[in-house]
Amino acid sequence: MRRITSRICTLAASTLLALTVGQAGPAGAATDAAYFNLRDVTGHNFVIEITRPALIQEAREIVKHEERKIVIGRIIKTQARYNPQWDFHYNPDTVSFADAAIEVCDSTIPYVEDHLDEAGGPFLPGLYWCPWTGRLTAEVSAP
Repeated sequence: MRRITSRICTLAASTLLALTVGQAGPAGAATDAAYFNLRDVTGHNFVIEITRPALIQEAREIVKHEERKIVIGRIIKTQARYNPQWDFHYNPDTVSFADAAIEVCDSTIPYVEDHLDEAGGPFLPGLYWCPWTGRLTAEVSAP
């Protein structure tokens, strides 16, 4: 009897563990991402993916109240499916908002594209980009 009880408990624990692991995966996946349009002084648009719930809410408030916050984050030198016209995108894990930023990370969207091979050196050190004239204008649909 003791052996059967032990096996039942093991089976129940394994089943619960499998269900828990199966449900935990998608919770932080890209399906929870929100996308926002950034427009700079040149009139170009750039889509930003945000995956952290608190930051998504902050971005929505920025758009709603038309706040002049600067987007700061590290770029990745590859094209993203949600931003096909540009050969770079923000790493969603590094995006944040600020009232001010240092000049060394400031650049317009097309300038970054045109000088992408130089990014990470004296131009955009550490691949940090903070377009001073960029503003979040709208939340956009997922691609």
